[in-house]
Amino acid sequence: MPSSSPLKRLFSYSRRHRSQVILASLFSFLNKCFDIAPEILIGIAIDVVAQKEQSFLARFGFLTPWSQILALSVLTFCIWVCESIFEYLHLITWRNLAQSIQHELRIDSYSHIQNLDVQYFEDRSTGNLVSILNDDINQLERFLDGGANQLIQTATAVLGVGIVFFILSPQIAIVAFLPVPVIIIGAFFFQKRAIPLYASVREKVGLLSQRLNNNITGILTIKSYTRENYEADLLQKDSYAYLQSNRRAIAFSSAFIPVIRMAILCGFIATFLWGGYKVIHGELNVGSYGVLVFLTQRLLWPLTTLATTMDLYERAMASTRRILDLLQTPIVTVSGKLPLIKTEGHFLFQDVCFKYQTGPLVLKNIDLEIKPHKTTAIVGSTGSGKSSLLKLLFRFYEPTSGQIMLDGILLKNFDISQLRERIAYVSQDVFLFHGTVRENILYGNLNATDAQILDAAKLAEAHEFISRLPQGYDTMIGERGQKLSGGQRQRLSLARAIIKNPDILVLDEATSAVDNETEAAIQRSLTKVTKDRTTIIIAHRLSTIVHADTIYVLEQGHLVEKGTHTELLKNRQQYHHFWNVQTGQQMDGFS
Repeated sequence: MPSSSPLKRLFSYSRRHRSQVILASLFSFLNKCFDIAPEILIGIAIDVVAQKEQSFLARFGFLTPWSQILALSVLTFCIWVCESIFEYLHLITWRNLAQSIQHELRIDSYSHIQNLDVQYFEDRSTGNLVSILNDDINQLERFLDGGANQLIQTATAVLGVGIVFFILSPQIAIVAFLPVPVIIIGAFFFQKRAIPLYASVREKVGLLSQRLNNNITGILTIKSYTRENYEADLLQKDSYAYLQSNRRAIAFSSAFIPVIRMAILCGFIATFLWGGYKVIHGELNVGSYGVLVFLTQRLLWPLTTLATTMDLYERAMASTRRILDLLQTPIVTVSGKLPLIKTEGHFLFQDVCFKYQTGPLVLKNIDLEIKPHKTTAIVGSTGSGKSSLLKLLFRFYEPTSGQIMLDGILLKNFDISQLRERIAYVSQDVFLFHGTVRENILYGNLNATDAQILDAAKLAEAHEFISRLPQGYDTMIGERGQKLSGGQRQRLSLARAIIKNPDILVLDEATSAVDNETEAAIQRSLTKVTKDRTTIIIAHRLSTIVHADTIYVLEQGHLVEKGTHTELLKNRQQYHHFWNVQTGQQMDGFS
């Protein structure tokens, strides 16, 4: 991962907002300048009362004490107005900047995630990714909303007050500034020690988010096994680990505040005593002494918030590291530029081997042909390599060796987006989006008309049950379609595939989890849908593929049989065994 400062990386990322950052920083600077001015005016007012016609203001033409007081009143009014204006400006500018960066980071991060290869998601938890997109980005927004302004204003106070101090009394300035190095060194010490603490906090909140995401998604399983108390205990442990991690960070950051306060107290008392001594001995006028005493607080007391600001800063930087590390995760470059507007769907696997990044080969020397406008079925026991073969067709992965041809051209030469546009996929684990029936069917073709939606639903034999829903096609189906039955979800998924009008239709165990009536309905649909279209069926129920033009049998990554249903039964090998197991027939000597 990148080793540079997360703040530097954040500035690099947000360079499009550089002018807004400069403007917000200027407003913060000017607001603090006007904020410390009243203390100077108080000192001048004391000088007017004590010195009268000999006061500092008399040099500017205000000869009487009353005219000096009036001038101070007008100046005070103007300063307060300016301070209020710049406070409004810095608040609205920083907050709008925080919202803009938060929005862009979330959109950029999500867009980047969508472009990462499938393996990235197989190796990471959904909950942790959601935590980055939500919690981490919100943590950064909180710092930009207030912490950045606080750092600038603290630095402005030190600079502005320091200039006034050195003008009025360099000796007292040196005394007053003695605690500042202690505070700054302490802040850097705190920052260094806080980095691993807050990294641990972000890690724990990611695990907590993962637990919550999994449990809410699997609530039906939890309830069916009556594991509510068990899951509550596991969540309690994850939440307590997050609590403990936060407590360690809080304990460390809280210890920093008393140290700063003691350093400030020393500086204030030193200024108070040394300044008073110089006034008594006539080396400093009383007005200047008043300015120095009041400004000492303006110089040092804002530093008490440094610990809180640094705490917010470190939390934000820990989140920034996670966000920007995600954004800098390399996207695997996918080759292929050939357009694919239309395809016959003629696939040819030639000596294809495949393995995931870790583990053994899952496909071994596969040679098979998927003929155009025909129905090809692939069967095999669990772990035989059926799903892996589909992933190669979609180019979620590339073969480890060998090659795949489509219409006589290497599959990897085609534009990957156009390739996937020509394929429709219906899986066993149907994923429907939270929305209406209409929106979920339209997902297959966003430009489809109402008439096309209706036709697709009728072809999928879904129109009848949709019509019985409370609002018909405008009925909300809930997250993942939870308001529908398994068979209804499957038919809706098929309608979504039909409306895409694909050249290639892929059915992955599409009827394995539905009842016989729904299976029969889907089979009737497929008879119409698969006509003159290349269809690939991954099947567990062999009854659904008896009419397939070609059936391939996989076992432990090897292609062991090929033929029609009738031919494979006559061979009396693996397919014959599967058929007998499912139909309950005698094995007839099969071993």
